[in-house]
Amino acid sequence: MTRVTVVCGNPRPKSRTLEAGLFVARKLTGADPQLVLDLVDIGPHLLGWGDPVAQQAVESVQACGIAIFASPTYKGTYTGLLKLFLDQVPTDGLSGMIAIPVMLGAALGHAMAPDLLLKPVLVELGAACPARGLYLLETDYTSDAIIDPWLSRVRPFLPSTYHTKES
Repeated sequence: MTRVTVVCGNPRPKSRTLEAGLFVARKLTGADPQLVLDLVDIGPHLLGWGDPVAQQAVESVQACGIAIFASPTYKGTYTGLLKLFLDQVPTDGLSGMIAIPVMLGAALGHAMAPDLLLKPVLVELGAACPARGLYLLETDYTSDAIIDPWLSRVRPFLPSTYHTKES
């Protein structure tokens, strides 16, 4: 079974963004992710290079085959906290990983942000982002009516163990 992780870039602990990332992981795989990284817990360690806590966090994510990178939409893009984490990932450090950009926002005006802003960084780091990113409204981020059509587009790109429809 492929290891799944949720990386949350919200500067608020235990945020709706984290809940949304966990919801997506459960809907995608039918189980809890094997790794949950709420970046706010290690934030100060991301500010410098070579910090062992940051390095361990990056290595833990690299050991997963599927990663959901979740961020709130701040000023039309993903957070600086997520950027600090991604800056710690070496060139091609996400090679062999399926990455799923997920962003939460207050309005649909930023619905392209996961694909326009977050996905290119993940691809630059070597991840495969084979399907459209997911933008969720913060008022309705656990809606089956929204996520189920997205899941049907993503599942064909996942390992065969995830091809059946899970709830």
